[in-house]
Amino acid sequence: MRLCFASNNAHKLDEIRPLLPAGLQLLSLADIGCHEELPETQPTLEGNAHQKAQYVFDHYGVGCFADDTGLEVEALGGEPGVYSARYAGPQREAADNVAKLLHELGAQPNRAARFRTVVSLVRGAADVQEFSGEVAGTIAAAPTGQGGFGYDPVFVPSEGDGRTFAEMTLAEKNLLSHRARAVAGLVAFLKAE
Repeated sequence: MRLCFASNNAHKLDEIRPLLPAGLQLLSLADIGCHEELPETQPTLEGNAHQKAQYVFDHYGVGCFADDTGLEVEALGGEPGVYSARYAGPQREAADNVAKLLHELGAQPNRAARFRTVVSLVRGAADVQEFSGEVAGTIAAAPTGQGGFGYDPVFVPSEGDGRTFAEMTLAEKNLLSHRARAVAGLVAFLKAE
């Protein structure tokens, strides 16, 4: 089976590749000749994930799955949420996003947050599936760790040992992460077919 993962984010590709079944040939956007920016104009994670996967299927004729992930911070009313990747502006710089998040939180004692991922699988007009995963945690006072990407240096999962995602190995992160949980739903669905 061949499926395209609709992301230009090399970190995401590296993160999900070890989670997929051995018989699945994972294609990148570059593999199918897709070099344009995918549309991401929906107001929800579900909408964005579906929009990206549907776009690839419609324009390239290949089965595709896409994800959208948001960090939802309780004290900020769920922000940055669907705007997580561009929280500090259209340049989508992780360091800028983290800096803005910490500035907005300031000395706020409530640091509760959750990461949420939605994966949409599109293989035809009547073959659309959706999977989700989430992990609760807190926002650290300052970034720590060299691994991961995005908000990983400030996200401390509740189920972990007090380290941020950026302080964990990829294998450790994949035991707890929102994206791994959403992809696990996708994998279980594919294996059951």
